[in-house]
Amino acid sequence: MNTFKTHCSNHTIQFFQAKVKIYGTTPCLLTYFNIPLYGCEETGIVSIIIPITDEIFNLSVEKYPDNRMLGRREIVNGKPGKYIWMTYKEVHDVVLKVGNSIRSCGVDEGGRCGIYGANSSEWIMSMEACNAHGLYCVPLYDTLGAGAVEYIICHAEVSIAFVEEKKIPELLKTFPNAAKYLKTIVSFGEVTPQQKEELEKFGVAVYSWVEFLSLGENKHYDLPVKRKTDICTIMYTSGTTGDPKGVMISNNSIVTLIAGVKCLLGSVNESLTENDVYLSYLPLAHIFDRVIEECIINHGASIGFWRGDVKLLVEDIGELKPSVFVAVPRVLDRIYSGLQQKISTGGFIKHTMFNFAYSLKLRNMRKGIKQSEAAPVGNKVVFSKIKEGLGGNVRLILSGAAPLASHVEEFLRVVTCSYVLQGYGLTETCAGTFVSLPDEMGMLGTVGPPVPNVDVCLESVPEMGYDALSSTPRGEVCVKGDTLFSGYHKRDDLTKEVFIDGWFHTGDIGEWQPNGSLKIIDRKKNIFKLSQGEYVAVENLENIYGQVSDIDAIWIYGNSFESYLVAVVNPSQRAVERWAEENGISGDFKTLCENSSVKDYILAELTKIGKEKKLKGFEFIKAVHLDPVPFDMERDMITPTYKKKRPQLLKYYQSVIDSMYKSGK
Repeated sequence: MNTFKTHCSNHTIQFFQAKVKIYGTTPCLLTYFNIPLYGCEETGIVSIIIPITDEIFNLSVEKYPDNRMLGRREIVNGKPGKYIWMTYKEVHDVVLKVGNSIRSCGVDEGGRCGIYGANSSEWIMSMEACNAHGLYCVPLYDTLGAGAVEYIICHAEVSIAFVEEKKIPELLKTFPNAAKYLKTIVSFGEVTPQQKEELEKFGVAVYSWVEFLSLGENKHYDLPVKRKTDICTIMYTSGTTGDPKGVMISNNSIVTLIAGVKCLLGSVNESLTENDVYLSYLPLAHIFDRVIEECIINHGASIGFWRGDVKLLVEDIGELKPSVFVAVPRVLDRIYSGLQQKISTGGFIKHTMFNFAYSLKLRNMRKGIKQSEAAPVGNKVVFSKIKEGLGGNVRLILSGAAPLASHVEEFLRVVTCSYVLQGYGLTETCAGTFVSLPDEMGMLGTVGPPVPNVDVCLESVPEMGYDALSSTPRGEVCVKGDTLFSGYHKRDDLTKEVFIDGWFHTGDIGEWQPNGSLKIIDRKKNIFKLSQGEYVAVENLENIYGQVSDIDAIWIYGNSFESYLVAVVNPSQRAVERWAEENGISGDFKTLCENSSVKDYILAELTKIGKEKKLKGFEFIKAVHLDPVPFDMERDMITPTYKKKRPQLLKYYQSVIDSMYKSGK
């Protein structure tokens, strides 16, 4: 029996059908899933049965039937209105129909069900139907092209797929190859007669959402007996190189993660409640958003969906007024830049008031005063307007999927009147492995301590100069525990590579901090040698140079035929235009990025921080190219979780790289 040892209480909890020994007087932490506990007061031994994934939803339906569960914006005369909601009971009724309809198509326990499209109520209901009937849910990023979709359908042997209406043309491109496995397609909306005719040529049955729900009417299928070790989803990593890997995640992994998050938030008095509201816009096809939404459902809270347009995100936030906001650094960087621009153009009095309130609050927070008490007047007079910009109710902001710059994290901790937490995890660890703690300013720039349900260690990497036993422990982050995945689908060879003696090797390099938190400083594979024989840990350098406030993103390049580093930079438009104005240089943003004086200015800022951080000579950047267009998925430069695709970046910028090296010789 696996055990869960909390770092925040004196409890040892054994999951699923188990005996629980309680030490102390706070058994509330044991009521993870709103299940009554039965036991003997004299011995402190409690019997508890923890549910598996689909029962989390069923228990919430039973306890919160009339709570708002899933909401979307009502469109009236072409204009967005208020959010309209389905209750937990209403969602459950539809899930029953979806499950019966899936089974009526001949898909039984262990079958593979694809879901391709942006987040929506139908997405969640399809997922819950998979959980109920023991099907493997296989999410597909809505940003994936036909080639990747075809690969996943065939590799996972997907037999039925739920598809966003506007994604059907892209799905059609996967045929005829996909027809070997894919036999049923369900549109979340409508299907045109032409689409139906074309797909039926391949022997594929096609239904609109309404048509599909009618298939299960007056039919009943017994639900299979599910086990904690059963796979509930095969989640394909977006991958920076090669084909996507199918990460098999069990019921046990997700349930254990939810319990750990609940324990952690409870220990800092920030528990989720049924009154919380969550904005769903990060892709459900990624484990980060998937587990967050599972946590929200577990508490009977509400999930509102965005309209799918990043330009309308702020408007959706204003209407929904979420209390929990989860983001990737790219989104928070944009919020930071937007706020900085408003502050700088707000006039002398407003600017002075903001700076005074900011300095006072930051100083008090650094002394250990809670953010809610660090500047009551400043919160009310100055920062409340910023909080209103996020809907007015946000109390928790969680960043993950990539490193968040320290200056952005510090700024948001002060001005949003919310707890800003940075987390770390992989698809293989079911997302949650580390998370920083509220009101702990010493954890800025770190991902915090481990969550309560994992064991973590660092392993030395001598070839990169990282020693896990040094006075400042550095090494590869290795994880053990029930949140870990069950292996890569059809790739036992890759599974054996990353699991050594039960420890999952993440490939990330971490550095333990004196306060028990972890800082991710590098990536084991992203290391190359310059011509003079010096090794360069490129992610570590990008994290350092990324602290320059006048740039939005940076990609650093070097190879064994060259003696120095070059970089492609996405500069901050606001910063570049301000500097150009101060120095009498005219032109639009694109023209400014081509100006040699502007390049020199950015290079000087990079050099300045390199000196501050005491980088070695070969770690300094000697030339830059400024691209006004951010690294994006459209040009295949980043993954859906904003990780850099280095081979693709090199291919795209090869001529630029060659030019920088040629001019530098």
